[in-house]
Amino acid sequence: MTVRCRATAYPLSEVRSIPLGSHDAMSPCLALRWLRERTQHITDQLDAAYAQPVLHWLTDDAEHERALAYLTSGTGDQLTLYDESTRYVLLAYPAGATP
Repeated sequence: MTVRCRATAYPLSEVRSIPLGSHDAMSPCLALRWLRERTQHITDQLDAAYAQPVLHWLTDDAEHERALAYLTSGTGDQLTLYDESTRYVLLAYPAGATP
């Protein structure tokens, strides 16, 4: 099963979005790994107040199991992060599905 992964930034003061990366993973486990790595990269650049909820997600095994269950069942998963000026959306979905 191929899982498409995307990360995009949506600056609140602009109309356009900014692609932050994409990856076609060959399994749900690899897709989750990519999401975790990309989330960590984004979190490293956030102020502490905005990073705190994301740091919790990065270490929450139950949440990772839930995301993996969604991906394994053919359902997509999305994580949205915020700071004062930007919304970051990371998603994974089965190839052929509409995100």
